[in-house]
Amino acid sequence: MDTGLTQYMVVFTLPQPLTEAFISQIPQQRQAVNRLLHSGKILNYALSLETSTLWSVFSAHSEAELMELISSLPLTGYMKVHISELTFFQSANAFAPTFSVN
Repeated sequence: MDTGLTQYMVVFTLPQPLTEAFISQIPQQRQAVNRLLHSGKILNYALSLETSTLWSVFSAHSEAELMELISSLPLTGYMKVHISELTFFQSANAFAPTFSVN
């Protein structure tokens, strides 16, 4: 991993109730998130409708780059955003196949 990158936990609070305008932007949000996941700018993305909270870990060179990434998401304008710089981020690679000698 590039040592010049910093990881940030971004917590989004969804609006209540979810409006038609919000819901209509979900397909564009998913496309943008998938693009950022593929490019390595988003490391994970999780949603709980029960708590109206969306969590995501971003990887960026600066807070300015992070803000550009967050602003590029179609639903950001509808949500409250809280950002925390992470001291470290560690996760298992859920997409890596396990090796078997069988």
